[in-house]
Amino acid sequence: MKNTREKMRLASVAGVAVIGLTLAGCSSGSSASDDAKTGQDSRGPITYVQGKDNSNVVRPLIAKWNKAHPDEKVTFKEQSDQADQQHDDLVQHFQAKDDGYDVVDVDVVWTAEFAAKSWLTPLTGDMALDTSKLLPSTVKTATYNDTLYAAPQTSDGALLYYRKDLVKTPPTTWADMMQDCSIAKDAGIGCYAGQFAKYEGLTVNASEAVNGSGGSILNAKGAPDVDTSKAKAGLQNLVDAFKDGNIPAEAITYQEEQGRTAFEDGKLLFLRNWPYVYNLAKTDGSSKVKDTFGIAPIPGADGVGASTLGGHNAAISVYSKHKATAHDFLEFLISNDTQKFFATQGSLAPVIGDLYTDSELTAKLPYLPTLLESIKSAEPRPVTPFYPAVTKAIQDNSYAALKGSKSVDEAMKDMDAALKSATSSN
Repeated sequence: MKNTREKMRLASVAGVAVIGLTLAGCSSGSSASDDAKTGQDSRGPITYVQGKDNSNVVRPLIAKWNKAHPDEKVTFKEQSDQADQQHDDLVQHFQAKDDGYDVVDVDVVWTAEFAAKSWLTPLTGDMALDTSKLLPSTVKTATYNDTLYAAPQTSDGALLYYRKDLVKTPPTTWADMMQDCSIAKDAGIGCYAGQFAKYEGLTVNASEAVNGSGGSILNAKGAPDVDTSKAKAGLQNLVDAFKDGNIPAEAITYQEEQGRTAFEDGKLLFLRNWPYVYNLAKTDGSSKVKDTFGIAPIPGADGVGASTLGGHNAAISVYSKHKATAHDFLEFLISNDTQKFFATQGSLAPVIGDLYTDSELTAKLPYLPTLLESIKSAEPRPVTPFYPAVTKAIQDNSYAALKGSKSVDEAMKDMDAALKSATSSN
C-alpha cells in the first residue's frame, strides 16, 4: 500500500513540472464576484474531486459524511494519479463553468493560479473558516493576496535521514553536514543526496538550498529575487558538494525513490526526503538500515533549514450551486477526527498542530514531532499564478549549474531573467 501511495505522491510532485499551460491574466469583474456568491446559502448533493485514492482514505471519509448527511451526500469524482492530468482536468472544468465540480483538491502550488483566475470561492464572510488550530505555514499555502481561498487539507515537509550508527549527533547546519562527509568517505559510502534530476523535485531542493541560506526565489510581492548573494550561496552549496564528491555524481539522476533505495542499501550517510521513507526504511525486507537510521530536520546555514512545504488544499469552485454544503464539507476535512484518519490511514501529515504531539499518533508515527519542527520552518514553493513557467526557470538553471554547464552567477542571472519573463506574463 505504501508503494502505491508513494507513486501517487511522486506523481503529484513530478507532474507539476510538465504542465505547459500558458497562464492568462487574473479574471476580474462582476461576473466572477456573482459566481462566487451564488449558492452560498444553498444546500444539497455535491461532488468532491481528487486524484486516485490509492490508500483508501477518501472513500471511508465520504461514507462517514454521507451517513450523517443523507440529504447532502457527497459523490467522489476520482481523477488519475498523474498530477498534470489532474491539473488539466480541473482547468477544463473551470473553463467550462461546470457546476458539477463542487469541492476540488488542489496541490498547494495550484492555489494561487486558480485563485488569480477567480475559479475558487474566497473563504470570507459566510464562507469563512476557523484556521486558528491549523499550522500557520499550511494556511499560507491556501492564501492568495491576503485572502483565504482553500482549506489546508494535508501537509508535508522534508526530513534528514542519517546513519546514527556512524553519526552520533545529526548535523544542525549545512557546513556541519559537509564536515561529516569525511565519515562517509572513511566508510566507503556516499555522503548526501536529495532529488536533483530535472523535474519538480529539483525545484524543491533548489528552493530549500536558497531559502536555507537566507535567500528567496520570489519576494513577498511575487517579483524575482534570486540574483542576490544569499540566493547564490545556497545554490553554490549544492554545486560545491557535487564538485567535491560529497554529493555522489549519480545523484544528478535521483528522484525520491532512487535516493530512498540508495539509503536503504546502506550507500548513503545522509538523505533528504519526505516522511514516507521512514516506514519503508523500517519495514522493507531489503532495507539494510532499518535499525541504524535516525531522523532530524534538514540543516540550513545557521540551524534548522527551510524545508519546502508540500501538501494539498481543498477549495470550493465558484460554480458550485451548493456552497453551504461545500463549506461544511471543508470543515469536516479539517476536523480532528478526519485529520487523525489522514495520518493513520494514509501516512499524510496533518494540518492541525496539536496532533503532532498526540500520544496515539506519535506511537504509530514516531517521526511526527520532528516533522512538525520541519513544517514550522518550512516555506512554500514560489506562490504565483505563473507557477509552471516559474518552476521551469528554476529547474533549467539549477540543473545547468549542478552539471557545470553554467556558473552559479550565470545560472542565477539567467534564472532571474526567465522569472521576470514568467511573472510579467499577461
